[in-house]
Amino acid sequence: MLPVARTSKSRKGMRRAHHALTAVGYHSCPKCGHDRLPHRMCSRCGYVRPDLGLILRDKKKNKQQDASE
Repeated sequence: MLPVARTSKSRKGMRRAHHALTAVGYHSCPKCGHDRLPHRMCSRCGYVRPDLGLILRDKKKNKQQDASE
């Protein structure tokens, strides 16, 4: 199926006006100064907010518990 009429430069530009990419906002790690994404662990030193309560689980133990149930 062919288009009914040719799309003008203006119409094409207006359609693409919302396709712009936004820059990623990096934050610096307070411990080592390396750039990291906000609300994420630092990839260099592994820093996470100390007041954030994380529950870490061992994958091997979880697999063994699932198999025994």
